[in-house]
Amino acid sequence: MAGQNTLTFTDASWEQDVLNSDVPVLVDFWAEWCGPCRMVGPTVDAIADEYQGKLKVGKLNVDENGDIAMRYQVRGIPMFLVFKGGKIVGQKVGAMGKADFQSLVNAHV
Repeated sequence: MAGQNTLTFTDASWEQDVLNSDVPVLVDFWAEWCGPCRMVGPTVDAIADEYQGKLKVGKLNVDENGDIAMRYQVRGIPMFLVFKGGKIVGQKVGAMGKADFQSLVNAHV
């Protein structure tokens, strides 16, 4: 389901891939059964392509990675968090368009 530049994050890889990243990270919390999650998937992939090298973009399946979903109190999906230096610097819940993603990440790249 992910594009060429869209990563897959897991509970096991979270610290290395997200918290210790040397570039900002956009995380898409999603699930296979979530219609709005599938709807924004191509937009998330487009952001990953557009910001390649400046922003790490990936998806975390909340059904398969419950520890991280619980740690960040993910109650509604899709949910998007932007991390920089291991800290949350941006957050949005719900489907959104490309311009909304750009405004969410532009201040941090």
